[in-house]
Amino acid sequence: MDGSQAPRRGVRTTCPYCGVGCGVVARPDGAGGTAIAGDPRHPANGGRLCSKGTALGETLGLEDRLLHPEIDGRRASWDAALDAVAEGFARALERGGPENVALYVSGQLLTEDYYAANKLAKGFLGTGNIDSNSRLCMASAVAAHRRAFGEDVVPGIYEDLEQADLVVLVGSNLAWCHPVLHQRLLAAKAARPGLRIHVVDPRRTATCGSAELHLPLRPGSDVALFAALLVHLHEHGHADTAWLAAHTEGAGAALAAARPIAAQAAALTSLDPALIARFCAEWAAAPRVVTLWSQGVNQSSAGTDKASAIINCHLLTGRIGKPGCGPFSITGQPNAMGGREVGALANMLAGHLDWDQPGEAAALAGYWGAPRLAQRPGLKAVEMFRALGDGRIGAMWVMATNPAMSLPEGEAVRAALAAAPFLVVSETTRRSDTARYAHVRLPALAWGEKDGTVTNSERVISRQRTFLPAPGEARPDWWIVAQVAARLGHGAAFAWDGPAAIFREHAAVTGLARPAARAFDISGLAGLDDAHYAAMPPTRWPVPEAGPGTGRFFAGGGFPAGRARLVPTPFRAPAAAPDADFPLRLLTGRLRDQWHSMTRTGAVPRLMAHVPEPCLTLHPEDAGTLSAGELVVAETPTGSAVLRLALDQAQRRGTAFAPMHWTAEFAPAARINGTLAAVTDPVSGQPELKHAALRVRAYAATWHGFLLAPRRLAPDLAPWCAIAPLEGSAWRHELAGTGTPAEAFARLCALLDGPGLHWARLEDPAAGLFRGAALLDGSLVGMVAVAPSADLPPRAWVGMLMASGVLAAADRAALLAGRRPDGPPPSPLVCACHGVTAAAIRACGADSVGAVGAATRAGTGCGSCRPEIAALLAARTTEPA
Repeated sequence: MDGSQAPRRGVRTTCPYCGVGCGVVARPDGAGGTAIAGDPRHPANGGRLCSKGTALGETLGLEDRLLHPEIDGRRASWDAALDAVAEGFARALERGGPENVALYVSGQLLTEDYYAANKLAKGFLGTGNIDSNSRLCMASAVAAHRRAFGEDVVPGIYEDLEQADLVVLVGSNLAWCHPVLHQRLLAAKAARPGLRIHVVDPRRTATCGSAELHLPLRPGSDVALFAALLVHLHEHGHADTAWLAAHTEGAGAALAAARPIAAQAAALTSLDPALIARFCAEWAAAPRVVTLWSQGVNQSSAGTDKASAIINCHLLTGRIGKPGCGPFSITGQPNAMGGREVGALANMLAGHLDWDQPGEAAALAGYWGAPRLAQRPGLKAVEMFRALGDGRIGAMWVMATNPAMSLPEGEAVRAALAAAPFLVVSETTRRSDTARYAHVRLPALAWGEKDGTVTNSERVISRQRTFLPAPGEARPDWWIVAQVAARLGHGAAFAWDGPAAIFREHAAVTGLARPAARAFDISGLAGLDDAHYAAMPPTRWPVPEAGPGTGRFFAGGGFPAGRARLVPTPFRAPAAAPDADFPLRLLTGRLRDQWHSMTRTGAVPRLMAHVPEPCLTLHPEDAGTLSAGELVVAETPTGSAVLRLALDQAQRRGTAFAPMHWTAEFAPAARINGTLAAVTDPVSGQPELKHAALRVRAYAATWHGFLLAPRRLAPDLAPWCAIAPLEGSAWRHELAGTGTPAEAFARLCALLDGPGLHWARLEDPAAGLFRGAALLDGSLVGMVAVAPSADLPPRAWVGMLMASGVLAAADRAALLAGRRPDGPPPSPLVCACHGVTAAAIRACGADSVGAVGAATRAGTGCGSCRPEIAALLAARTTEPA
């Protein structure tokens, strides 16, 4: 067998999406493609991948990559760009001291990148002003862990979900946001039917389909529900008094605070008292309980108290650290945990060291040789960008994140970025809302190109390994940081020869002599040589230098603070309550097949097909005169966004739901986080991203249309634009605006026009209906449709034709209708893994989710579409004959 025919060796790496931390096997084909499979040997996923993970091979193109350094929008050499960064920060330090500089970093960074950035900021720039976008997703969990345990520690592991008698999912749409964990949970339930699932969520999400109990509480009222549970557990004799006496403090104060709240729990949560009683009784009766929470708890102005209220119940009953027991915070990003470990949050030091513990800052300064170590915590994310807008920060460096899109009060954030005296952005993509404001843009390596470690939600450190060459002049983030540090005169402290050297230093920091014990300890890995680092298997911390580590924490006490603390949790309603002017509650969240700001997933047709446009979902009775499919303005007291209206009987009355993924590059008018007020939790600094008061009205457009093109066009085609890729290499641009339909049609056709084009047109000026298909040598190269309403022909089939070459006569005749008369009607995609539509599921004749999978393969991939398949089957059984 010659080399071209030899099977290519797979590279074991880790998925770059959520905090589950799935293992991936990547097999590059040597011709630009890469086959992706789940790693059956990785403990997190055992070979499973979600729809996003299975599509990773389709995200590796270079079409939108930032490949060269730029200064003021012009290509520059690395030397010039690095000199400019060093000079900009040196100037800001000279003018305003350490408080005048800031870094804003990301859970997309590898631990080694994170460590380098934090060391530069806190150790050698002397500023605490380094914060991570993890502030937007996990900061409240961190704060709750620290005040309960004395350290940011997740006590349990994923196996606990499979060993529990009851799993309570709070503010977590696990089926969509952490689908591999959801599939592990469902597999355990199938093997052990006594395992029960409860979902606490204002929305009826896809996860609720697998639950015995759904508690649709009023948004923001979680503290009241868990106060009721705490009081119930105590009054019915479920407190573990011996364990409490030996290992905790504060139970009396926590119960005293909970009792008046518990007495009003039904009114505060708007839940049926019988439902609350059932929840409390089943929680109390289950010997092994895991309470898992995510962004629905954390992204709140009371997020820390919500997490503490959950932890209190586990501490009161001693249901922590044992198989199948414990409070479990699941992280959103692939390396949110790694960022916490290296101290890349404004209020933390590296290695879980703490300013408040005597001698710890001095120990770190001595180890680093950093005489200017920051003396106190810095500004948290929302505060940091306010300071930038107020002129209190003269130099900022943003790495691997997009605050112009993700932070609340988006207009103010974008104004602050635009006015920044000196802004550096390290990025992989040119299409970042934030990168457009940068004075210096630095091209960073992307997944598949960089090398290092990440830590998942169960404390497992996994390797991300290189399997693709570095494109253009892109470089590792740690290298960029080290080069800037050298130019500032600190080269000796950053003289690493690769990520293994950084990891060894990071591990050594966790073993520094400390006056207080720490759970996080990987000092046993500080001696790894390069070869063992390269081959390091998934490894759960702690890994102490002497003695074995532990899988779970705190079953027998051993809290870093000496005793765990039950924390009184007052009830505080969300800051933005509905009123006569804003009568609805806006809830925000994620979609099944999308990730953050869609940098990767937005360019994959099958991932965009499930929800190709930004939608606002209302209950039909809240829609008034508005109709499904029309564009609406979602307006809060802080801002507004324009989205397509969807109606759903399952949506809670009085609430609306909008996904947070769309950016200025995909749908500039639909950036929903920017409409939210920058109200933050007083302990964690995490903003209230899940909740706002809302009113909805029709969007005043005089024409609606779409443009299919062979390339992605700029999003300023019309006042409202939403862009998505279609199968067949076409790009779909959904549009709406003012003016006449005829004027819009002429302008859009001109964008496609070119030499040799032939146009097939249908024009009815009296009705305002216009359609045009552009052909070149018999092949379709684009289509435009415009009408006074959003009632337009289908797009998907036409998009496929754009890659089919010379058109058949029947296809050409049907172009302007959007489908052939003998073709299947348009149907929404349900299964992204296998491309199965709702129509195919209805037509297969199967009567169960398993039978649908056998007939169509739908639901047999990642499984995150199974709740939707079940809903389709249930709807079919209730339809009239």
